[in-house]
Amino acid sequence: MTTSAALIARHLAPRVQESLQDTPAVLVNGPRQCGKTTLVRQFADGMRYFTLDDPGVLAVAQQDPLGFVRKLDRAIIDEVQRAPQLMLTLKLVIDQDRRPGRFLLTGSANLLALPQIADSLAGRMEIHTLLPLSQAELQDRPSDFLQRALAQDWPISHPAWTIPSIGGKADLVEHVLAGGYPEMRQRTTAVRRQAWARNYIQTLVERDVRDIAQIEHLSQIPRLLDVAAAHCGQLFNASQTGGQLTLDTRTLEKYLGILEKLFLIQRLPAWGRNELGRLIKTPKLHFLDAGLQATLTRLTPELLFTERTRWGATLETWVHAELRKVLTLSPEPWYLSHYRDKDQVEVDFVLESPQRDIIGIEVKASATVQAQDFKGLRKLQSQTGTAFITGIVLYDGTHALPFGDGLWAIPLSAL
Repeated sequence: MTTSAALIARHLAPRVQESLQDTPAVLVNGPRQCGKTTLVRQFADGMRYFTLDDPGVLAVAQQDPLGFVRKLDRAIIDEVQRAPQLMLTLKLVIDQDRRPGRFLLTGSANLLALPQIADSLAGRMEIHTLLPLSQAELQDRPSDFLQRALAQDWPISHPAWTIPSIGGKADLVEHVLAGGYPEMRQRTTAVRRQAWARNYIQTLVERDVRDIAQIEHLSQIPRLLDVAAAHCGQLFNASQTGGQLTLDTRTLEKYLGILEKLFLIQRLPAWGRNELGRLIKTPKLHFLDAGLQATLTRLTPELLFTERTRWGATLETWVHAELRKVLTLSPEPWYLSHYRDKDQVEVDFVLESPQRDIIGIEVKASATVQAQDFKGLRKLQSQTGTAFITGIVLYDGTHALPFGDGLWAIPLSAL
């Protein structure tokens, strides 16, 4: 299957279209080159298109934002984070004319995390997050993992539960290491894919970091990314990491926040409730694309024959990214976290709904599942009682297998 972003239907498209029917401004944010421009240009009929990556357009938007926006009726403005001052101007213009669908914006930084932007368009703008291609999008099938989990509607097998091909091979390792960026997946070899990823990361560090923050020691960002990639899926110790990089905790937190705003990494908080004791409160760290993480750790399919433990961490990071993509499509804001107690019993991912319903997910880099693989899920089930909907071990198999009491082994290909 080709992975050209222009040919792959994005699951977010219907939600963007709905938003344009009743909201003056709609923002699609997400990492660079994940397919945002391709997505929004589907709705370009009757809309003018501007990108702030164009130096001339950027100069006008920065020097005369009011004059720039006032001349627009219906427009797409790409990479809006490059001129944050536009947001206050958009607020003024929208307050004078609140027709729906006036502005369709994209941003390659999490604009909700930039106070000057988040505050200016509150109530006037609907925000959607687009992440790199999901497994379901690559397979051209619905993203129904969450719905199936809630209903425990798992057929023994399903024809759509297959691994998307990469380089002509339907192989889980190759698929995961290729990540979800359309351009990266189009490269025909692992060497070419990693070359693209290294260039992508370098561009972000040299250009996009400067767009959203003042950094005194820019050279520390690549080192921080290397350390973060090497510790994916592990409990994150800020003081220890800061010591490795000779950064104080405050500076480290600032730099991590920048990488989160650029959709490179995501801290996964620890799950807990006040009435429950003996729980670890330390977050974990994950990349939002396993292909980038694998590139930074120099992980190749050939290395996996001798370094299987590294594969487990990368596979967990891939599942984390897939779950984030699933949750961006949910009409309700699910909370994603991990579970670990002081006896070191853990669950890789805990999904919690606004109603406090719980889904536990464990990742196993194996083609077989045993009852002992559900130890952490059973502990979480005992802690949460009737709030516990289901517990799932995702594994490298082809069949959905019931293990009793709402517990299931489900193929990774079902994500």
